[in-house]
Amino acid sequence: MVLKVSLLLAQATVAVPAAGAGYELRDDARDAALALVRQAAAALAPEGARIVATAGTMDARLRLAPCARVEPHLVAGLPVWGATRVALRCASGAVAWRAYLPVTVQVLAPAWTSKSVLPAGALVVAEQWQLAQADWAASPSPPVEPDTPIAGRTLARPVAPGQALREADLQARRWFSTGQAVRIVATGEGFSISADGQALGHGIEGQPVRVRTEAGRIVTGLPVGESLVEVRP
Repeated sequence: MVLKVSLLLAQATVAVPAAGAGYELRDDARDAALALVRQAAAALAPEGARIVATAGTMDARLRLAPCARVEPHLVAGLPVWGATRVALRCASGAVAWRAYLPVTVQVLAPAWTSKSVLPAGALVVAEQWQLAQADWAASPSPPVEPDTPIAGRTLARPVAPGQALREADLQARRWFSTGQAVRIVATGEGFSISADGQALGHGIEGQPVRVRTEAGRIVTGLPVGESLVEVRP
């Protein structure tokens, strides 16, 4: 899953003394930027996760003017997990500059991790996996939740020892086949309707499928379980 913020979050402000010939980012300004991104990452992280944010090096070609107050902001459209950037704005100085601080954010929480090398196409057997700390932010695809049953799934690609099992590592499940009888469920605000139907295509997890109702109407829904199709308003 890529996690993103769609608008600027609340700003954090830190006072920085004016400098003579120029301005180099102080530790307190860097710490404020890291605190801001840690707070945003924690809001999206699994419960109990440990957030670790590490600042990178700013562009050495930058020559920033002296600034009495630097304000860090999150940047709209950039993720708050993994490799990202925090915007820094001079809010009190002769030149109102804006720069970016590279940041790496780790989200450490339990996930299913492999005990050994497993090839693509291998059937997932529970004994081959263990719950261990993993960085959820290491890939755009999130790890499989610890309470999700994994036995019986099939690997879509090889997995290395200690590697967290992610959604992208698993083949999509086929919940039913073309021509099979299915149950159609339609839900909305204040209502829920179900009916029998026939699949007009394979029910592949995450892919829309057309089904024919008993009345002959053709609708499109998402396969969500064994012989089960969900139609959303």
